[in-house]
Amino acid sequence: MKSAAFSLKPRPPFRLDLTVWALRRRPDNQVDNWDGETYRRALALDGKLYGKVVEVAVTQTSLPDAPRIEARVSGAQLTSGVKSAVTEALDRLLGLKVNLSGFYRLAAGDRRLESMAERFRGLKPPRFPTVFEALVNGIACQQVTLTLGIRLLNCLAENYGAVSAASQLHAFPQPSGLAGLKPEKLKRLKFSRQKARALIELSNAVVEGEFNPEEMAFLDDEAAVARLLQLWGVGRWTAEYALLRGQGWTYFAQWGGVAVADLIELCHPSPEAKYLVFRTMDDKWERPGRGCYYEVIDLALARKPQTILAYEMNDEPRRPGRGIEFYCVWPLPLLRRRGFQRVVARFHRLVPVRRGKRRLRAVRNR
Repeated sequence: MKSAAFSLKPRPPFRLDLTVWALRRRPDNQVDNWDGETYRRALALDGKLYGKVVEVAVTQTSLPDAPRIEARVSGAQLTSGVKSAVTEALDRLLGLKVNLSGFYRLAAGDRRLESMAERFRGLKPPRFPTVFEALVNGIACQQVTLTLGIRLLNCLAENYGAVSAASQLHAFPQPSGLAGLKPEKLKRLKFSRQKARALIELSNAVVEGEFNPEEMAFLDDEAAVARLLQLWGVGRWTAEYALLRGQGWTYFAQWGGVAVADLIELCHPSPEAKYLVFRTMDDKWERPGRGCYYEVIDLALARKPQTILAYEMNDEPRRPGRGIEFYCVWPLPLLRRRGFQRVVARFHRLVPVRRGKRRLRAVRNR
């Protein structure tokens, strides 16, 4: 067994613990491992099932404002290109080069956002090492809880991921490991038949050269989404999720629209009502005839002045051709943290009540 160590300097501020917490999403994530001090992951560097697999262990050795991390790479064979390949993977996984100075300036002008930004100062937006991994994550987590989705991914890695010789960690499965499988193989891991087909067809397309996930970096928003929607089992949610977590598209947005509270007044809800339900007026765009999309939010939250039905972003009307005329945007309390969540919903016959346009500034990731 061979090993090599080197140092990296993330763009400040940086906190490894917060960034890995965001990357893992759930504590039972077995691909991205964290013991409270060291982040560990097995990486299949050449993208093949039985190819070059190394294990990387990362620790932070200095304070967030002058950050330095130490990386130790272990594997049966370490060539001269391993350091650069691991560095590139860590840059994506941990957002080492991401500059959040614009976000911190924005947060400084808002009392609530400033408090949240200070609490999580040093957290960087993590990404998956490849768009393929982002797509597989999106497909696995469709229509299930995040906890179940992570457990499905754990099973996938345990059965089809290459193994690190250093500590038997499983790398995330590569296209060559899933291509050509029978759907029954994945169904035994509790994947639905539709998800199994989607994963296998995606892997086949990559292996056969029909689809190159990394080419998404060279396409604009609409072209990238349109290309991903051509894949079987990939709808708009999965496509946009893959671009967010795979390409790391991040920018700021200011939403404009009508207060949801004004619309609630027109509906005269009963005193016993506790929730507001949004339903699309048409079928699911990727599976017509299989029902509509819907989202439920707490009625008390819906009545807050920050909750709006947005039809403008950055002082411009929502662009046509996306199949979405309105976005519902609201402040989302989550485990004592505040953020902004967007729900995609299409309304064919809803006319906004123009009783004074509300504006909401938020960080929107794409």
